[in-house]
Amino acid sequence: MKVLDLTLPTPQHNLACEEALIQWCEEDGYEDEILRFWEPREHFAVLGYSGKINSELNLISCQDLCVPVLRRCSGGGTVLQGPGCLNYALILRIPDREALKGITETNAFIMQRLKNALEPILGPGIEIQGFSDLALGRQKFSGNAQYRKRRFLLFHGTFLLRFDISLVEKLLPIPLRQPPYRQNRSHGDFLTNLNLPSDTIKQTLKRAWHATEELKDLPLDRIERLVRNRYATEEWNAKF
Repeated sequence: MKVLDLTLPTPQHNLACEEALIQWCEEDGYEDEILRFWEPREHFAVLGYSGKINSELNLISCQDLCVPVLRRCSGGGTVLQGPGCLNYALILRIPDREALKGITETNAFIMQRLKNALEPILGPGIEIQGFSDLALGRQKFSGNAQYRKRRFLLFHGTFLLRFDISLVEKLLPIPLRQPPYRQNRSHGDFLTNLNLPSDTIKQTLKRAWHATEELKDLPLDRIERLVRNRYATEEWNAKF
């Protein structure tokens, strides 16, 4: 597996990069699996593919604080990101593993591998909760989602390391759809930071996925095209 530790200049470029990588593998014949990391330099809200912009965030507050509202290609709920978050993305070949044959099986396989990898540094209290959350003491520190094509899938997520959780309270309402373990708790009670250096998580995930070789090529034209035609457009970001 190749590893790419690269944060591009804008949130739009970073979201586009993940879709560009899976397109590169699926359509252009790039065959290596990929583990990518990136760390946001500015705050932004990101809806899941079918997220509703008028009900899943406080749009006026986002505008007042100049927090852009974007949309990703995968499903799942709306999240706030920014400094103190670590994002990772896996591009995996579906035919190589029986455990990747369906959405439920993929969630179970990858979440268990993440849990096993993190236990030596976080202890035995890690819980897999909801569809694809990781929690400590029933407090969420990582949310994850996937996007599938015929031969490859994208599985990506965020780790809260030293993130300003109070900002989530200001910009995101408590979601109407929530996993049972949330129990309608506020964001401040529900979310937690790991308070670890990002490099600790990066090295842990690289070992877990045997990602040892640096990815030196990048589909830059695809990234720019996706930013221009999708991720930087109101048509895409406000489509629902």
